[in-house]
Amino acid sequence: MSTAVLPLAVTMMAGPQIISAIILVTTPRPVRTSLAFLAGVATAVCVGVGVALGLAHLLGGAVDLGSTGDRGSAGNIIKYVLIGLLVLAALRNWRNRADAEPPKWLTSLMTSGAGRALVIGFLVILLMPSDVVVMLTVGVHLTQGSEGFVGALPFIALTVLIAALPLLGRVLFRRRAAVVMPRLRDWMNSHSWLINIVVCLVFVAVIASGG
Repeated sequence: MSTAVLPLAVTMMAGPQIISAIILVTTPRPVRTSLAFLAGVATAVCVGVGVALGLAHLLGGAVDLGSTGDRGSAGNIIKYVLIGLLVLAALRNWRNRADAEPPKWLTSLMTSGAGRALVIGFLVILLMPSDVVVMLTVGVHLTQGSEGFVGALPFIALTVLIAALPLLGRVLFRRRAAVVMPRLRDWMNSHSWLINIVVCLVFVAVIASGG
């Protein structure tokens, strides 16, 4: 897989996804619940990319997706359409920023056990429109490069690594992390609209640069 697509892993976890990971490391049993969350994320990304790759192959069988270097190819046009959808999402987040509130389910994570953390990790990927768009883009990119699921493994691994950063910080820095993580959680909750806009812009920048 082209390394130009790897930055899309950042967009996979930015927003409620990384906020969920941060909240879970502030719970009474941070390691257990965080590991369950990571298992859910890893499973969801594998399933999502696999489905996206299958859809891209079906589409590629009906329409020549072309190469990644041909900006006028059908595959790249599909990517530009996906960019347009995320730009509209960014504009909507900006327009509604004054009334933006984090999802209510985020507040319930403080009392989550491993089972719920696993489910949240799975759903927070597969039910997020931005993540669906990213995985579809990865699927198209893989198909254009005549790569299979193995080509997506670096992207999947980086996504899971980013999801694991709050847990790694908690394990490595313990006391300091115990102070910083709640503050970071609160800031991200109150600025979720800004994070969503940045996510959209990162995606646009990566694809527009030829990823």
